[in-house]
Amino acid sequence: MAVKVATRISYGEFLVEEGARNPNLVVLDADLAKSTKTADFAKAYPDRFFDMGIAEQNLMGVAAGIALSGKTVCASTFAMFASGRAFEIIRNSIGYTHANVKVCATHAGITVGEDGASHQTFEDLALMRTIPGMTVLNPSDDASAKILLKQAVDMDGPAYIRLGRASVPVFYDSSADIKIGKANVLREGKDVTVIATGIMVASAMEAAAYLSEHGVDVRVIDMHTIKPLDEEIIIKAAKETGKIVTAEEHSIIGGLGAAVAEVVTRNCPCKIAMVGQHDTFGESGTPDELREKYGMTAEDIIMAVKGLY
Repeated sequence: MAVKVATRISYGEFLVEEGARNPNLVVLDADLAKSTKTADFAKAYPDRFFDMGIAEQNLMGVAAGIALSGKTVCASTFAMFASGRAFEIIRNSIGYTHANVKVCATHAGITVGEDGASHQTFEDLALMRTIPGMTVLNPSDDASAKILLKQAVDMDGPAYIRLGRASVPVFYDSSADIKIGKANVLREGKDVTVIATGIMVASAMEAAAYLSEHGVDVRVIDMHTIKPLDEEIIIKAAKETGKIVTAEEHSIIGGLGAAVAEVVTRNCPCKIAMVGQHDTFGESGTPDELREKYGMTAEDIIMAVKGLY
């Protein structure tokens, strides 16, 4: 049984470690520190932590101001509230000014679970990737989250990092070669390519193993960086396998599937299927129940691959 860790836990652990290394790091939250795990940083470095209350727009505005004064800021709340309620502030105060703010948004996607439709966001990657100059990251496990968070904090400029509530399998190790803007090929294959992001990477690997046993050689790519997108690896996959399935815990409208389709249609048209949320809101339920109901499982990836033949 693979070890499972929620990437919000990874974020909390990263902040404590990075806080010791980087005295310039400031962390802000919106009355959710225990859930986002920024409470660990607050306990270790109380002078560099600010709880802004349930005021997400103010959170992002203050984050921009602190960053423009020379600090590196991680601003945290649930993904629904960061990308939805505070979008205009992120766009104008952080994106437009190229402020050194890392919007670390937890509890993304359907796996928020019992919190229901009001807290489940399928729009955040689509919204964030439209902001000029915004780096958009969606790590798949504990190790990749910490590696990408470190790179995001070390770079200059705004970033959006998508993190989850539910525990997910860990398959990278801390020495993995993971770089912002460069996707990782986790499995080679010649028949079809599955390009997955976030928690769907583990499902893609599971689907590929099953399909391999049934005569389909599947290439699996972890597209942890939604922007800047690794177009080279997508074009290579389109040319070499001729079939692509995208998998995301996000709407297929404007998310990874749409981003991959944009690249393919411009450069190397091929058959594409998309696994993700299909233009509908979620509902309250356990993460596993919701992933099954809304078609975001390994079985759904398998069916999508078969549908391309």
